[in-house]
Amino acid sequence: MNPKTAAAVVAAAITLAPTAHADEGMWTLDNIPAAQLKSRYGFEATPEWLDHVRLSSVRFNDGGSGSFVSPDGLVLTNHHVALGQLQKVSSEKKDFVKDGFYARHREDELKCPDLELNQLVSMDNVTERVLSAIDRSMPDKEQNEQRKGAMAKIEKESTDQTGLRSDVIELYQGGEYWVYRYKKYTDIRLVMAPEQQAAFYGGDPDNFTFPRFDIDMAFFRVYEDGKPVHPKNFLKWSKAGAKENDLVFVTGHPGSTDRLRTVRQLEYQRDYYLPTFLRILNSRRRTFYAFSERGPEAARRAKDKIFGFENAIKAYTGELEGLKDPKLLGRLSQREKELRAALDKKPDLYKSYGKAWDRIAKAQNELIKRHEQVLYRRFFGSKLADFAKLIVLYVAEVEKPNDKRYEEFRESALESLNFRLFSPAPIYSDLEEYVIADILQEQLEILGAQDAHVKAALAGKSPKEVAHEIVSGTRLTDAAYRKELVKGGRTAVESATDPMIVWMRRLEGPYRELRKWYEDDIQAPESLEGNKIAKSRFALYGKSTYPDATFTLRLSYGRVAGYELGTTKIPAKTTFYGLYDRSASFDDQFPFNLPPLVAAARKKVDLTVPLNFVTTNDIIGGNSGSPVINRDGEYVGLIFDGNIQSLVWRYAYDDMQGRAVAVHSAGIVEALKRIYAMDALAAELTGR
Repeated sequence: MNPKTAAAVVAAAITLAPTAHADEGMWTLDNIPAAQLKSRYGFEATPEWLDHVRLSSVRFNDGGSGSFVSPDGLVLTNHHVALGQLQKVSSEKKDFVKDGFYARHREDELKCPDLELNQLVSMDNVTERVLSAIDRSMPDKEQNEQRKGAMAKIEKESTDQTGLRSDVIELYQGGEYWVYRYKKYTDIRLVMAPEQQAAFYGGDPDNFTFPRFDIDMAFFRVYEDGKPVHPKNFLKWSKAGAKENDLVFVTGHPGSTDRLRTVRQLEYQRDYYLPTFLRILNSRRRTFYAFSERGPEAARRAKDKIFGFENAIKAYTGELEGLKDPKLLGRLSQREKELRAALDKKPDLYKSYGKAWDRIAKAQNELIKRHEQVLYRRFFGSKLADFAKLIVLYVAEVEKPNDKRYEEFRESALESLNFRLFSPAPIYSDLEEYVIADILQEQLEILGAQDAHVKAALAGKSPKEVAHEIVSGTRLTDAAYRKELVKGGRTAVESATDPMIVWMRRLEGPYRELRKWYEDDIQAPESLEGNKIAKSRFALYGKSTYPDATFTLRLSYGRVAGYELGTTKIPAKTTFYGLYDRSASFDDQFPFNLPPLVAAARKKVDLTVPLNFVTTNDIIGGNSGSPVINRDGEYVGLIFDGNIQSLVWRYAYDDMQGRAVAVHSAGIVEALKRIYAMDALAAELTGR
C-alpha cells in the first residue's frame, strides 16, 4: 500500500477552478452535468432515463447501496453489505457467513431481522423555507435551533402528507436544503450469498487493490403483505456486459466526502480527528481479535466486526496519508485563497460572506480542546450500550415538541428507529461484556478518572466489574423488554432497576452536556458559516459543481479503463483464469485459498469470462452495492471497492490512477450457473 504516492498523483491533478473536470462528480439527480456528458460522451440523460435509474436504485439503511434487478423484487448488493444480516441469521450450528446461503425455492428465502431498504420516490428544494426561518440577528446557537426546527417541521409535514420517510438533507455545507421522500421496505428476505472467502477473496492483502478476483455479491427479495413486490422500475441485465472504454454510470449512496470543507477543517481532520479515530479503530480490532481467540464460536461472533474494523482502518489510513501530503493540501489551500480573493474584489459579497472562513477556523480551535471527549465518550462496537442510550434518550425526547428533539427522535425518524431498536437479532452477552470492559478501560486511560463521563460510568469500580455487573444482570438482550420500556415512557425507564438502564441514566447528563456544547459551539458555526461560503460560490460561479456526499442518491459517470502504474499497465478487467491462477500461485494458502464450491467448479467455469473490472466513476464508501449501468440503463456491473489510489477521493478526485472496482455482470451469471448451481436465479436476472 502506498497512499502517499496516491495523494501526490491526486494533488498534481487538482485544478483551481470550482467546476468539476474529467469524470468527476457525485451528482444529485436535480443537477446532472448535462453539458459535460454531451460534449465528452455524446450522451443525453433524459428525464425518463433519470427517473428509471432513480426508482431502480435502493439504499440499505444499515449502510450500502443496491438495486432492483428483476420484476419480482430481486435486489442485488455486495456480500460485505449483506454481512451484518448474514451474521444475524447465523448460529453456532449454521454459519452462513462462512458457508454461504442458497435459497433454491421462494419458500426457502430467509427473512432478515432488521433490514430496511429505502427507494427515493421524490425530492423538493426547501432551501428558502429553511433559511427564511433563521433570524440572522440572533446568536449562532439560536440560529442553529431555528434551522433544525424548520427542518423537523418540514419532515413531519411531508411524512404526514405522503406516508413516506421524509429526510431534509443539507447540501453544499448549508447552501441548499432538500426534502427527500423514501418508500420504505422492511420485509426483506435473503436469497443467495456466496462464501465469504469467495466474496472477499484475497482478504486484507488484496483489499483496496487491483487486479481483484472477488465474487462480492448477495441477493435479497423485497416483500410486502407476504408477497414479493413487483417494481415497475428495475435494471434489465445487459447481454454484452461492460467492455473497455464503455461509458458507464453508477447510482448509489456515497456516505461522506469533504471536498467542500475549509482548509482549517481539513487540518483538524489531519492532526486530530483521523489519528484519534484510527487509534480507536485499532483498539477495537485488538479487542475483537482477542475475544475471537476464545474458540470457534467466539470467532464466528466477532467475524463481521473484525472485517468492518480492518476495512475502515485501511480506508482511513489512506485518507490520513493523503492529507499529510503537502502538495494535496497546498493545492486545496490555493483554491480556497482564490475564492476568497475573488470575494475581496466584490465588496457587497465580502461584507456578507468574507468572514465565514475565520469563524469556522475559530470553531475548529474550540473543537480541538474537547475532541478526545467527542470521540472517546462512545461505546463503538457495543449493541447493548447503543440500545440502552437510545432508550434513555428516547423516552425523554419524545415528550418534547417535535422541532425541539434530537434529530434521530423526530417523528419522521421514529418508525425506522423502532425497527432497529426492537430487532430480534441475537445479542451475545459474553462478547458485550468483553467489549464494554475494554472500552471503559480505554476511556479511563485516555480521558482520566476525573472526566465526568468516566466518573459516571465507573462510580468507583473497575471497568471489568462494571461491565460484568451491567451485562450479566440486564434484560436488554430481549427485544420485547426493550419495547416494553419504550412503551412505558419516562416513568418506566426512570423506575427501571435493570442495571444497564440504571448505568446509562448516570451517563445521560455528561452526554447531553457534551452534545449541547458540540451543537451550539461547533455544529452551529460550521453550518451557518458554511452556508455563507456556499452562497459565495453560487454568486461567483453558479451551481457548476456537486455537493459533498451525504448518504443520499447520487449519479456518477465514467468509463471502463485500466491505468498505468510505475512501469507497468493495469488491465481494465480480470477473468476467472486469474482467480484460479492466483490460488495456484500461492499454493492455495489463506487468504488465497479457494472455498470448496469454487475449487470444485474449476472444470465447469468458462475461464475467459470477465470477473472484476475497473472504471473512472467517482465513488466512496456507501457506494458498495451500487449498480454499474450502461447508456441503455442496463446492468453491467456491481461496485464493491475502490483501489488504493482512490482513497484520497474523500478530499479530491482524479482519474489518472484512481479507480472504482466492480464485479462484472457476466461474472455474476457465470458464478451463479457454474459454481453455485443457482440456475433459476440466473434465469430471473437475465430473463432467459
